[in-house]
Amino acid sequence: MPQRQYDIIVWGASGFTGRLAAQYIQQQYGQGNMRWAIAGRNPGKLASIKPAPEVEVLEADSFDKASLTELVKQTRVMLTTVGPYARYGSLLVEVCAEQGTHYCDLTGETHWLRKMIDEHQKTAEDSGAILIPMSGFDSIPSDLGCYVVQKNFIESYGKPANEVKYRAGETKGGFSGGTIDSMMAMMEHLKEDPSIMKIVADPYALNSRSGLDGPDSNAPIYDEDFQSWVGPFVMGPVNTRVVRRSNELMDYKYGHDFRYHEGMLTARGPLGAAAAGGMAAGLGFFAGLAALEPTRKLLQRVLPKPGEGPSEDMIENGYFTVELLAKHSELPGAQSRLRVHGKGDPGYGSTSKMLVETAASLAHDEVDVGGGFWTSASALGDKLVQRLEANARMTFERLD
Repeated sequence: MPQRQYDIIVWGASGFTGRLAAQYIQQQYGQGNMRWAIAGRNPGKLASIKPAPEVEVLEADSFDKASLTELVKQTRVMLTTVGPYARYGSLLVEVCAEQGTHYCDLTGETHWLRKMIDEHQKTAEDSGAILIPMSGFDSIPSDLGCYVVQKNFIESYGKPANEVKYRAGETKGGFSGGTIDSMMAMMEHLKEDPSIMKIVADPYALNSRSGLDGPDSNAPIYDEDFQSWVGPFVMGPVNTRVVRRSNELMDYKYGHDFRYHEGMLTARGPLGAAAAGGMAAGLGFFAGLAALEPTRKLLQRVLPKPGEGPSEDMIENGYFTVELLAKHSELPGAQSRLRVHGKGDPGYGSTSKMLVETAASLAHDEVDVGGGFWTSASALGDKLVQRLEANARMTFERLD
């Protein structure tokens, strides 16, 4: 990549998560060798929230290709928090792919990412642009968690596990209006284009070929490995696609017979079964309300609006805990366990740090892949794990 004026530009820094990302860059890298700026369509608003006087403010428009091109040509990495990405993000991806500018985002919109890969993969390969979408709570704990637990399993048993389970545990955090807006936009797109549902439902939507995992199921299950009932995990339908894509991008490092499942732990016994069933019913009920235009509009009135989010106390003192189990059907008793823990509200406090550290790795680390759409595990792997543990209050603790 030719010399650029900035290492990172934060696109959408006046939004809820964008502000957190900008604050974290200033806190973590403001006194170092990171050259960065904030950008958006309203420079006056950005100037009022910039975290330090020396941070430069740049202007562009999500729908104006000329202004976006001028913006991305100035930086090594575009970090964007501007969603819903299917509504606001497509042109930025196109321009980054054309200009050889690395890119990371927070999307959870699988159908949109599939479209971006199909339209811009070849352009990014030619330009050298490395694009890593889904670089927050969805899907870094899943993707890097699976990467690390598989690494540990291979170290112990000489071959990859052919099954990994991800179990979300105790979590404390809130919702932002931006996330809710993305969910509602997804429902609107489904109504406009029913073919999107086929992509969303495909367990290998982000791969070039299928594997052994079947369609998602919200049914509660009892997991003997964790001695607990397990309900559906709300981000599972996104995270699982990313992990399966990582396996393919890494030339099936986890094996061609690899299977992966996500769920949320409740408890043993009848109460655990009831809680798992309640999760399934609750997710189904919410999806049903969001799918219908009258109830969707009602939800949009009563739920947080874009730009709103958890309190400062929640952002700082929230947390998440995930456990992963790797095992192999031909090696009875062989297993590896990993606990991924993050301090800070998972969707915002932790997510903003994960996104920034992804951008910092793209800007400053020796990344050993060519241009194209990658995942955190397949492009950054150990480099990003080390950054998250050193800087972002995350741990990847081996339990076996």
